[in-house]
Amino acid sequence: MSIALACTLALGACSNDDRNANVPDNQEGNEIWPYIESPVGLNNDIEMRITEIMENMTIEQKIAQMIQPEIRDITVEDMRQYGFGSYLNGGGSFPNNDKYATPQDWIALAEAMYEASIDDSLDGSSIPTMWGTDAVHGHNNVIGATIFPHNIGLGAANNPDLIEQIAAITAREVMVTGIDWVFAPTVAVAKNLRWGRAYESYSENPAIVREYAASIVTGLQGEVGKDFLDDQRVISTVKHFVGDGGTTDGIDQGNTEIDEQTLFDEHAQGYVGGLGAGAQTVMATFNSWNGEKIHGSHYLLTDVLKQKMGFDGFVVGDWNGHGQIPGCTNYDCPQAANAGLDVYMVPTDAWKPLYENLIQQVHDGVIPEARVNDAVRRILRVKMRAGLFDKPSPAERPFAGRTELIGAAEHREVARDAVRQSLVLLKNNNQLLPLDPTQRILVAGTAADHIGQASGGWTISWQGTGNSNADFPGGTSIYQGIANQVQAAGGDIELAEDGQFIEKPDVAIVVFGEQPYAEGNGDIANLDFQRGNAIDLALLNSLREQGIPVVSLFISGRPMWVNPELNASDAFMAIWLPGSEGQGVADVVLRDAEGNVQYDATGRLPFSWPATPNAEETLLQLGMGMSYGDNNLLDDELPEDIGLEAETEALVVFERAVQQPWLLELSSSDERQIVESSVQALGAIQTETFDDQVQEDARRVNFSGEEQAGFSLVTPFPRDLRAYDTDVSALSITLRTEQTVPDSVMLNLYCSENCNVSTNIASELTELPENEWQTLNFNLRCLQDAGFNLAQVGSAFGLSTASSWQVSFNDIRFVPEVAEDTNTICISE
Repeated sequence: MSIALACTLALGACSNDDRNANVPDNQEGNEIWPYIESPVGLNNDIEMRITEIMENMTIEQKIAQMIQPEIRDITVEDMRQYGFGSYLNGGGSFPNNDKYATPQDWIALAEAMYEASIDDSLDGSSIPTMWGTDAVHGHNNVIGATIFPHNIGLGAANNPDLIEQIAAITAREVMVTGIDWVFAPTVAVAKNLRWGRAYESYSENPAIVREYAASIVTGLQGEVGKDFLDDQRVISTVKHFVGDGGTTDGIDQGNTEIDEQTLFDEHAQGYVGGLGAGAQTVMATFNSWNGEKIHGSHYLLTDVLKQKMGFDGFVVGDWNGHGQIPGCTNYDCPQAANAGLDVYMVPTDAWKPLYENLIQQVHDGVIPEARVNDAVRRILRVKMRAGLFDKPSPAERPFAGRTELIGAAEHREVARDAVRQSLVLLKNNNQLLPLDPTQRILVAGTAADHIGQASGGWTISWQGTGNSNADFPGGTSIYQGIANQVQAAGGDIELAEDGQFIEKPDVAIVVFGEQPYAEGNGDIANLDFQRGNAIDLALLNSLREQGIPVVSLFISGRPMWVNPELNASDAFMAIWLPGSEGQGVADVVLRDAEGNVQYDATGRLPFSWPATPNAEETLLQLGMGMSYGDNNLLDDELPEDIGLEAETEALVVFERAVQQPWLLELSSSDERQIVESSVQALGAIQTETFDDQVQEDARRVNFSGEEQAGFSLVTPFPRDLRAYDTDVSALSITLRTEQTVPDSVMLNLYCSENCNVSTNIASELTELPENEWQTLNFNLRCLQDAGFNLAQVGSAFGLSTASSWQVSFNDIRFVPEVAEDTNTICISE
């Protein structure tokens, strides 16, 4: 029976999209967007089965298939009552809200959700749900999993076969925990390295991205006709459609202002590769294209992706991305469904009003029922192709509970090889590398013995922060990898992060670079590494001044302007974000005990390296890099003139999250604790993240009133902020009071001994409208007059009270100047 006939017999159960899904569109403009012949193809038996199921579904059941809530915001009973089509765990979200949840805990939740979804006692539906997760460089939410290099490092390896192998391993570890669906690969082509997601891009070369997309989709899903979506494979997601890497100024979730041909040529090649390999889901992007939010773009989601390109899987939204469409909120957005969004990712408590509103909007005709039928048919099609209607429950599947596969030795060996292939050598004076391991070697730098910094964002926590080496059981830091080989060869090794060695070494390896970050938080104004606070450069210069040859291993999610650091190094290697297998770095930078090269430096730049902080000029072109024995690519002395006006910029302490080097500290009953998770409590105070404008971009603080308690934004070492010592500089705080302000709320600022400020600002807070975001500007000259020393700032902002109260904040920064008409508070003793 033909698909068209099946649709006819179902009395309209198929929409026009279904009937045209595999028919090339010859309309004008299709010369830009090619029809992609998926190797999967429509299956008559599956389509008939879907039709039979949908004939008996209510509107409520259909809308439930289109809702994807997050595990922190639903219960198993919610799943039983509503029968959601899918659910997810966001970055830094775990079963039982426990960072240290075991694989058995993950399986238990998967099993409970699955059984609730097929229980028709409340919702009348027995359609199995599916769990989606961001396993973007390994199963990176799970303690003990293999953490592979991030995409930018894999791009430097330029090895599609390796990528397929990594994806297959990731699928295997994901399936151990009972999860069906992975939100990968990211196929963005980053065009501006200021973008905080640049490391999620394989390359600025669209051809590499296209080839890699096909490899990772095949690795995750298997090959059609062989092992496609079998017991060892998961559903993949090609994301984020389309243009996320091309936003103006590299602003996350910003506006991609380019013509349609450029959009396809530079930003859509990953979809050509991914859909050509049979990818079953596509995630819509947060960004706009020439001013239109793509979550609401009928042209791109329906006309282009589904009709012109022939995509017959389903389109899932990103984290409340529908709420960013003009006229929409997180809980009310028919525009997204009408544009072609099939699954709403609604990871807050907005899922329930969204569900109810969508049902009403179908009844009212705001959303055509045919559009809902098309979405549900696509969702069920993917579920059937994945065998979810026929497979046993998650706990009974072949890989479930095989915890020996999480971080298995053979998986780690592939990750170690990926590290070796990703390293890019940029400088090697006098052929210093590879090093003789029988020497006395100093290893220094903040990242030397820090697996978390080497792994970057999207690692256990969303931003990759708050992790220690203990959170990576089975993993190896870069120092540990080097130490193992040096000690085995009979050499001597010393770890001194600050470079203060006990015995002078023959050579120093300094491992330094960017702190972990993820989307939004990683956006920067320019590419000058450690602008205004070049502490790593000072370490390099100190070692060289003592006559010690210096090897720099630079950890970063992007090429950066590091001319001064390059000049201060005898050898310099870009090691990107290598992940949990630091011994792969040692394999390349060290010779073996007999003096032979173990592995050559074979990585090549996936992005051009900037010659200036604003990247207007290029120092090294895409594809460049050195092997051992090659002549240097760079001049001995590179220009260090920053080329930017020496203006004082705002110093951000909190924007979407706490910014390095600041830390959020709770205090209660003389106890202090650094906040390391999205939800944390200490005595009479508790804090949690929540969504204001974007994902987890604000913090709420609850004071129980049982005793004096407080929070502070602190730094591990005093900061010199005398650049803000002017009459118009201010500490600017955007907050929202969510309960009646107590009589006493203390503003606390700390510096060195006898220079602290602690004053009651309850009256200033009381004047603010309740439940509305307001910005308070505390004049810094006044704070200094009150005793605050800007030369030694240890705490940027803090509040404490002994009363029951709730307050939220979403932005904290030191600003060099506030507008003349801005209300500024002058605190005085």
